[in-house]
Amino acid sequence: MNEWKTADDILDFAISNEQKAVDFYQELAAAATKAWTRDVFEQYAREEMGHKAKIEAVKAGQKLKPVEGKVLDLKLGDYLVDIEPTPGMDYQSALVVAMKREKAAFRLYSDLARQVEEEDLKNLFLLLAQEEAKHKLRFEVEYDEYVLCEN
Repeated sequence: MNEWKTADDILDFAISNEQKAVDFYQELAAAATKAWTRDVFEQYAREEMGHKAKIEAVKAGQKLKPVEGKVLDLKLGDYLVDIEPTPGMDYQSALVVAMKREKAAFRLYSDLARQVEEEDLKNLFLLLAQEEAKHKLRFEVEYDEYVLCEN
């Protein structure tokens, strides 16, 4: 894990991380051959932009409410082989890559929440961890319905 000297360093890292997620989903959307898959990945890009905006708002001084509840985890992504994203990959492969990325993002924000002492930052990272867990769950449900039910 990186060594940060200030809260702004951590927030800048998180902002950069969210921008990478936006770029990833935009690339998947651009490479999609079907309109409905393009729409799915464009929606995720917009949600990641929302995460970035939340982090920027906290950096600017906005307060967030504490996180409530936990998100269900089907753990489908835990049993899938890692796949590297490639241009023109099929929807199944894109779902696997997306699940793995969301799981990594969940772990990152959970770890950041444990490392910071400031309550506002802890709440931000717990909120983002829950958001990433929701994304992973939605990808797992999609994988279950699209891939597992098709086979």
